[in-house]
Amino acid sequence: MRALPGVVGDRLLTGWGRTAPTRATVWAPPTAAALPDHLADVGERGALARGLGRSYGDAAQNAGGHVVDMTTLASIEALDADAGTVTCEAGTSLGSLMQLLIPLGWFPTVIPGTRFVTVGGALAADIHGKFRHGSFADFVERATLITPAQGPITIRPADDAFRATAGGMGLTGVVTDATLRLHRIESAWMLVDTQRCGDVDDCMARMLDSDDDYRYSVAWIDCMAKGTHLGRSVLERGSHAPLDALDDRRRACSRRYATSRSISTPPWIPNGMLNRLTVRAFNELWFQKSPRRSHEALRSIPSFFHPLDGVAGWNRIYGSRGFVQYQFVVPYGSEQTIRVALDRLSAAGTPSFLAVLKRFETQNEGFLSFPLPGWTLALDVPTAASGLRELLCGLDRLVADAGGRVYLAKDSRLDHALLPDMYPRLEAWREVQTSLDPKGTMQSDLDRRLGMRRARADMRSTTPARGTP
Repeated sequence: MRALPGVVGDRLLTGWGRTAPTRATVWAPPTAAALPDHLADVGERGALARGLGRSYGDAAQNAGGHVVDMTTLASIEALDADAGTVTCEAGTSLGSLMQLLIPLGWFPTVIPGTRFVTVGGALAADIHGKFRHGSFADFVERATLITPAQGPITIRPADDAFRATAGGMGLTGVVTDATLRLHRIESAWMLVDTQRCGDVDDCMARMLDSDDDYRYSVAWIDCMAKGTHLGRSVLERGSHAPLDALDDRRRACSRRYATSRSISTPPWIPNGMLNRLTVRAFNELWFQKSPRRSHEALRSIPSFFHPLDGVAGWNRIYGSRGFVQYQFVVPYGSEQTIRVALDRLSAAGTPSFLAVLKRFETQNEGFLSFPLPGWTLALDVPTAASGLRELLCGLDRLVADAGGRVYLAKDSRLDHALLPDMYPRLEAWREVQTSLDPKGTMQSDLDRRLGMRRARADMRSTTPARGTP
């Protein structure tokens, strides 16, 4: 292989959960124009784009192959402050976008639980946020995709190539830029209502009854509560604060957006620090410290959307063996699945202190997009937790039987046999992916573990996916 400009060298990579590290050759492209030549010369183990590494499992790893570090391509290319659109390179972080946009009265329409996500990664995983109003791809007007078969193409929501790329986990090619539709705001503050809920039924009933009064809704769930308190929770719902909700002091700097990291986790934390006793104590403290009910409390954007971003390296608190982030969604009408899942987690004493319940109302046309109308539960569990594999495998089957699915951007251990059940449009995605990448250039550890792409012996000729060369 010829020498390439921008090669960083071999690196051991993991997801944010710090499990299953693998080694790859990391290449930081000097420009987007260098990508087609690179993809043509990566060898049998292929290549994959990687952003800021916040996928929890192995989605942004490529053992023995190439990984393209997209964070070097992070320019803002165009901003229409009147229409509310921004075009930026794929390595631009959502945090950088907020630094630019909030003072101008605009906000990214979809924001996940961390600002350390790139635009390209957000589209590849089709991320979602603390609300019911769609996912990231729903607010992308167009994107440029470097494909192994067709080179650079422009993809739009009506294109098969776009539907395969949104949620396609980087396996259709490398996104180099995107144009996003933004949400108008008046200030950098949030008006937040908080309620304690006695159990999960109480929480879901309140969400169904009055979520429509808010733009954002999310509930912290105590996964260790049992019996009549099963799924007790703290429900937070909020909207962007208008100017007339601010006092004179805040109004004078209404769009000032500032973030800070006040805490840093130590470089080494003893294994086993997070166990049933410590997590039970934390959950009790968290529930009791939350107000029984508060109305229109003013909160900053970072404290509402990204509280954990204020703790540098918080993923290290789980110890050297790391943790599993497990997130699933089930359709409305499958509320019993949420109850059974919480009952099993509680009965097993699974030490999770980061468990959240949210709602989705829509499903887009992405072949492998995660959201569907229904309930989504996400939790973090140390990999050292006793009986974890058996517990989660049982939950996988429960979710699949309910017509639900596990989120691929967070997965690190799903049984590949369940993938077609959870993602019924998998074959449609495979056909488009094959047309864009017939030689299997785009590869990842997630892809190989789950068998996402069709095996080469089974590949057949397909018409090219629609896009604009």
